[in-house]
Amino acid sequence: MRIAYFDCPSGISGDMALGALLDVGADRALLDATVEALGLSTEVRIDVRQEERGHIGGLRVLVECDPGGPTRNLPQLERAVEHALLPDGVRSRALDALGRLGRAETAVHGRPAEELHLHELGGADTLVDLVGAFWLLASLDVAAVHASPLPAPRGGFTAPGTLRVLAGTGAVLEPDDRQAELVTPTGAAILATVATFDRPALSLDRIGYGLGARPDPFNAVALWLGHPVGEAATVTVIEANLDDMPPNLLAALAEDLMVAGALDVSILPALMKKGRPGHLLTVLAEPSRAHELGRLMLRSSTTMGVRMTAASRLVAGRRTIEVETALGRVRVKVKELDGRPVDVAPEYEDCRRLGGDLALVMQLATQAARKELGLP
Repeated sequence: MRIAYFDCPSGISGDMALGALLDVGADRALLDATVEALGLSTEVRIDVRQEERGHIGGLRVLVECDPGGPTRNLPQLERAVEHALLPDGVRSRALDALGRLGRAETAVHGRPAEELHLHELGGADTLVDLVGAFWLLASLDVAAVHASPLPAPRGGFTAPGTLRVLAGTGAVLEPDDRQAELVTPTGAAILATVATFDRPALSLDRIGYGLGARPDPFNAVALWLGHPVGEAATVTVIEANLDDMPPNLLAALAEDLMVAGALDVSILPALMKKGRPGHLLTVLAEPSRAHELGRLMLRSSTTMGVRMTAASRLVAGRRTIEVETALGRVRVKVKELDGRPVDVAPEYEDCRRLGGDLALVMQLATQAARKELGLP
């Protein structure tokens, strides 16, 4: 499975995304096909240049529009995409992104999208950026897209429309001292439509750089292309100290967290301030689910805040086999490293269901599994 990671220390725009996708190996001809499919050949010209930003070399894509071309409201943009000869997945993603932009601009300006004639909604370049990015991405046969935290300059340089596009997507915004618009609404819409905001463990195959318009050093978005590494992972550790929560409610919360998708939940005794006994509640979560689980902890416990930290971990491979024992069939979990079995663990519930001496059942299942796998 191929995965992609957008590394955005200097933000992202639609043309930067196009440059990164081309630089990592997507076919330039698809950009020309995008313009043709959208019926914009008389309005749009695309120029792709090899440039540098500091020590980074990459591609700068300029989508140049006829200044006398028409402005289009959201329904007109959507009709252009609906009538274009595009792959279905590209069309659906482009319509999704346009919907996000339209809802964001409507919320900012307090008017229906049909009445908005803004550059981000009316420019032909917006259509080319969105459809082109999704078509290039599809051509790379990417199964999952991830994105880094995004810079959010102080002083109002992040457009309100951009913030509304990113709201609720799990995007992480980090303070930045640069006085410029680093994430455009179009760039935000591309990531909001396809990306999970976390950094995956991957085996890197290729990397491409899409350069921004400003000549600042390192003004680029990087696109990493690779394959997931099965035995490495990043998790979010969510913690809270509790000294005023009844144990029965704490036990129920642990169960609810597991049902909600936590990878693991542990509760340890702790000595709190003023010598009071308490508990440390620790949750391991996939980064994409961390905020959801953190909010569940805030909502269902007495804590006023949770701590969230990223942690790297090594994860053994696992699979399940069934073995036959003198007392019946038992499922057994097999732990693997580098694709080879190294240990086994019988399923407790299966062994319990067979009745009799539980320790003997588990011993028989372990012996049968190790023999089948060739383990000593």
